[in-house]
Amino acid sequence: LFCFVFFFLSQTPWLWNTRQCWNGYPYQPLMPDLHYYYIVELSFYWSLMFSQFIDIKRKDFGIMFTHHIVTVTLITFSYVTNLTRVGTLTLCLHDAADVVLEAAKMANYCKCQKLSDLLFLTFAIVFIVSRLGIYPLWILNTTLFELYEALGNFPALWVFNVLLVILQVLHWFWSYLIIKAAYKAISKGKVAKDDRSDIESSSDEEETVPRSKTPHSTITTNGTGGANGTNGYLTGGTCSEEH
Repeated sequence: LFCFVFFFLSQTPWLWNTRQCWNGYPYQPLMPDLHYYYIVELSFYWSLMFSQFIDIKRKDFGIMFTHHIVTVTLITFSYVTNLTRVGTLTLCLHDAADVVLEAAKMANYCKCQKLSDLLFLTFAIVFIVSRLGIYPLWILNTTLFELYEALGNFPALWVFNVLLVILQVLHWFWSYLIIKAAYKAISKGKVAKDDRSDIESSSDEEETVPRSKTPHSTITTNGTGGANGTNGYLTGGTCSEEH
């Protein structure tokens, strides 16, 4: 998605000059590529809205839920009011950091600790630069000031800007958590456990489960070994608690 929208935006005038987002508004044609990009992004964030209820519970569950509601509302609202040009800029900027984050997660799952640490630190830099630097100076600047100068005051402007400012507040909160984790990574040489976690991941649980002191009897190999073994159960004896 990030590669697609970046290629699309590189051919548009409003990537390099945000004032172009408001030229001819609201009578701006909806290009097919932009339309399909919006549909895919909206479906993606709707999936996150539901999947968080079956995912590992985090301390920032409420904040993440708020983020998903705000994002879905923003995508829908900007589509309905034809504020799609600045909408594509906002979505592209948010996707940039997500690419590195998902790569860091995959490296962690593959037990490539050094690669995971490097990618996480890269993610921290990209996130802070994009969300605390480029976002307010590029996106909020054009929606709060350039939009008002070009079109004046109208109700959709205030709704749109309130939602965008809420996103910025969430960026500040997550930046605090990221900087905290990055500091631990630099000081200890390893990315610490996610500060948002209330429960350990399944991979961590598997590593901490002690091995049974009593070796398994060869009579139940593959669950059917021996004359008295059936599907792992022995008919002629008792099974130890550890087994």
